[in-house]
Amino acid sequence: MPSQRILSAPVLNRQFKTSAQPIQARKDGVMQNGSLSRERRKRSSDVWCYRWWESGPTGRRIHRRIILGTVEQLHDKRAANQATVGLRREINSHDIRTKTTLMTVAQLADHFRQRELLDSNTRITYSTKKAYAGYLTKWIVPRWGPNALQHIKAREVELWLASVQRARSTRAKIRNVMSVLFNHARRYDLFDGNPIQWVR
Repeated sequence: MPSQRILSAPVLNRQFKTSAQPIQARKDGVMQNGSLSRERRKRSSDVWCYRWWESGPTGRRIHRRIILGTVEQLHDKRAANQATVGLRREINSHDIRTKTTLMTVAQLADHFRQRELLDSNTRITYSTKKAYAGYLTKWIVPRWGPNALQHIKAREVELWLASVQRARSTRAKIRNVMSVLFNHARRYDLFDGNPIQWVR
């Protein structure tokens, strides 16, 4: 299946590393918020960057950095901060306090873009990334974005898809991208179910 380029691959200083691999959760009982900053680019728009740290295999602290998007995509600090919700939840996935807050479909979509739709992710082809992003932006987030993951019900999604005035193949692709999104949440321990598997 296809998708849309949203973020450029992170440009890293030597002391920072990033990858599409799950963040190793901290186990010292301390929640981590990370830090958000706006960085200037000489030949292109400024970008919003998010930094955090985690313990490596030897227990040594490893600093991470990811580009969230340009200032055109995220117009102010509040918008950029909102885009870090999924990342912060992943960083603190071990902490019981993260289980008491509900994650929305829009927040999960941001996390999916940050982890799966980067240029540096060669597991997914460019055309597939473009298609994924397109279905997220045009169909899934506008309709389901504010809804908590726990509140997404298979029957409601089924009825919505039936109402979408598009070819059956297009509706099937929308359904499949929603399923990919929920499987992504399971992989990163952001949510433990996939209601879309029951959508016919």
